[in-house]
Amino acid sequence: MNRPDGIEPFFEPLESLQRLLSRFDDRGVIIGGAAVSILGKARYTEDLDAMFLLSTQEIPRLLEAAKGEGIEPRIANAAEFAKKSRVMLLKHVISNTNIDISLGVLPFEQEIVERSVVYQIDAVLRLRLPTPEDLIILKAVAHRPKDMEDIRILADKYPNLDIARIKQWTKSFAEVLEMPGLWDDIAQMFKE
Repeated sequence: MNRPDGIEPFFEPLESLQRLLSRFDDRGVIIGGAAVSILGKARYTEDLDAMFLLSTQEIPRLLEAAKGEGIEPRIANAAEFAKKSRVMLLKHVISNTNIDISLGVLPFEQEIVERSVVYQIDAVLRLRLPTPEDLIILKAVAHRPKDMEDIRILADKYPNLDIARIKQWTKSFAEVLEMPGLWDDIAQMFKE
């Protein structure tokens, strides 16, 4: 597979991020705009996002391993922030690329990792990504205008999506997040 257009500026930080994920037995996935660029259509993104299945007790180990990959905290007290928010705010030093790693624990996040697929990007780079369905669910929950566009792109590219899975998880999150229209906002994008 050739490098998707949107990946070129992020090649080195993606390599470092995937190596970091490998240090944790691939218990995670790369998500966000980079995943959409690979699974769907190349688009601009400002940073890299990932979700690792890690407890807050593993934050010191994550920081130490990240440092070995040229990735360092981008804020003071990054460990304390991550303990409260479950998001580690990092930066790939050489490329000056921001990297946000969410610390996953939910059953859905565990399923994302279990269902994840490794994508080969040219001869060197292999990235662990969520399925298109799981990426759509994440994007539905984030629910920003660019996330809605990402869902459209993925829905158009993958006509045989498991819509029942998307609907089930989106409705579950809608209830927990008190966003009753979450499923209705995206339902028309799928060809059932």
